[in-house]
Amino acid sequence: MAASPKKTTVPQTAPAAPAEPLSDVVTQAAENAAEVVEATVEPVAGMQESVRAALEKGVAESRAAFVKAKVSADEAATAFEQSFTAAKDGVIAINAKALEALRANTEANFEFMKASFAIKSLADLVALQSEFTRKQVDAMTGQAKDISALTQKTVADAIEPLKDQMAKSFKIAV
Repeated sequence: MAASPKKTTVPQTAPAAPAEPLSDVVTQAAENAAEVVEATVEPVAGMQESVRAALEKGVAESRAAFVKAKVSADEAATAFEQSFTAAKDGVIAINAKALEALRANTEANFEFMKASFAIKSLADLVALQSEFTRKQVDAMTGQAKDISALTQKTVADAIEPLKDQMAKSFKIAV
């Protein structure tokens, strides 16, 4: 007996539902993409706005700091100019006072020399020399005091603008 070949039967399944048309799938995907975009646009816009606001605030603060630094630098330059002008004027006054003292001392020396040529005795020469030395020591002491006072005034006048500017700068900085 020969075996007859068995027929295999394919079970019958329910008929498949008709597939969605491709245009409906594309439309659905586009709608889903639009929803995703809409959902991300608002947070991104908010982040962009906050970053923009932070940058604008930073730029405004930088400009204000720059203006403040420029004003401070201009004031410091003005203080240095005033200081140098006061120092220059003071040095000119000190030099004038020193030249005046030199002229007075030179005239006193010439007067002493003239008087010493007219002396007849050694005792008179010693007395004249003692008197001349005493007068010159007194004159030089007075001249040194005058020049010292003028120097102190010059230094004070030259430092005053710088001291004021430093006090103002530290007051602002604190």
